[in-house]
Amino acid sequence: MIIDKNDLSVEDVVAVARYGAPLSISHKAAERIQRSRALVEKWVKEGKIIYGITTGFGALSNTRISKEDTRQLQENIIMSHSAGVGNPLPEEVVRAIMTIRVHDLSMGYSGIRLETINHLLAFLNEGICPVVPEKGSVGASGDLAPMSHLCLVLIGRGEAFYKGKRVPGKKALSSIGLSPITLEAGEGIALINGTQVMTAIATLVVQDAVRLLKMADIACAMSLEVLMGSSSEFDPRIHQLRPHPGQIAAADNMIRLTNNSEIILSHRGCARVQDAYTLRCSPQIHGASKDAVIHAKKVIEIEINSTTTNPLIFSETEELRLGGNFHGQPIAMAADYLSMGLAEYGNVSERRIERMVNPQLSELPAFLVKNGGLNSGFMIAQYTAAALVSENKVLTHPACIDSIPTSANKEDHVSMGTIAIRQCREILNNVEHVIAVEMLCAAQAYDLLTENNPLKAGKGTREAYKIIREKIPYLDKDRVLSKDIDAMVSLLRSEAIVKGVEEAVGELK
Repeated sequence: MIIDKNDLSVEDVVAVARYGAPLSISHKAAERIQRSRALVEKWVKEGKIIYGITTGFGALSNTRISKEDTRQLQENIIMSHSAGVGNPLPEEVVRAIMTIRVHDLSMGYSGIRLETINHLLAFLNEGICPVVPEKGSVGASGDLAPMSHLCLVLIGRGEAFYKGKRVPGKKALSSIGLSPITLEAGEGIALINGTQVMTAIATLVVQDAVRLLKMADIACAMSLEVLMGSSSEFDPRIHQLRPHPGQIAAADNMIRLTNNSEIILSHRGCARVQDAYTLRCSPQIHGASKDAVIHAKKVIEIEINSTTTNPLIFSETEELRLGGNFHGQPIAMAADYLSMGLAEYGNVSERRIERMVNPQLSELPAFLVKNGGLNSGFMIAQYTAAALVSENKVLTHPACIDSIPTSANKEDHVSMGTIAIRQCREILNNVEHVIAVEMLCAAQAYDLLTENNPLKAGKGTREAYKIIREKIPYLDKDRVLSKDIDAMVSLLRSEAIVKGVEEAVGELK
């Protein structure tokens, strides 16, 4: 993959971060980088006062730095700002950070040297993953602490993962034939001042969320059938009267997933007038969450194609501007909105689980198992789902509405964007497990429902059931369910169900 300018997608970042696609920059990008670097060197030679290049940082921005101390300033900012704590970020997140940062720097507004960017590209292409603690960013000025830990390895400090081992940064460099870089004027701040950490996590989360929104519709369709729900509530005429895109898409998915369902046809004209909201209003509920995911993806794609450093160098006019593109508020707000959308998938899924395991709310055996009493079936699986959605209610507290001034009140409003998206990542994980439980319950319910009356499920739900049963057997008596849940989550993440269903009914929206 070759980086040029403003052409990076979420899928591109994931390809490099998660699947190891090689990365390089175009000749035009290299020329932009070299032009802005030449301008920085000219200004330093002239003794021009430039924030972060010939001055201190943050509240120390009025402190002038001599030419002799310029190099030391660069190393000092990386070391002093490496104050993060917590577990290391996953390798795919760190790789996404480097990918997005290289793209930012390749736009030519930072004044960094091409040699320094080439080191970051070597990290990606040769498999060096700096150790980056997950906590310590307030989301403005960007993600200073975690970005600094990443850059420690560039100067031969810090630690990195290489070929499965955690090694000193200098050893990681020598393993791929590189030496530590001596950072020149302005490179320290150019490397660490930006929103790449929160944006990297957001990129991976939203990619997985797109998959999850399809799985949520499949799970809902399976539950609808075994709960003897109606498909009439998905009539497109209903949803055209309230044309939110996500709602229309969810209703269309439900129609196609349940198409030709003998189960639904078997009770058409029954005494039940309306279904419960978790079934009847699923297009409205799921649709709102779909719209949240799509909105977040749009925000993230703008961000990964943006320059978020400070100062900004406009080489065409030989001007420098101080701004605030490093402030993470756009990502913070999108992350909190995405968290709410994902959490709602979990909320409604857990309620459908309850309807399936509760014989007062369905025509199914208690807790979806024979010989109830001796067997507890899916009783505690519902507890787990309830615990996860309750945890999500705590995690969805908006991080972006909090702000604690930093740097002696120079930075008097911060975004907490990295906290927002870290919470969102945990919510996503919880919801994946809730939907996994729903699908296990729905598959079990289908077996029980059709044991003596072999009715076929819908075109899409039938395919989902088949794929589940290829991996996870029917629960004829109690067994350790955590293994089934883990297997179901792995199946969900593998996209095997989505791919199989889409082959049967066409691409889901």
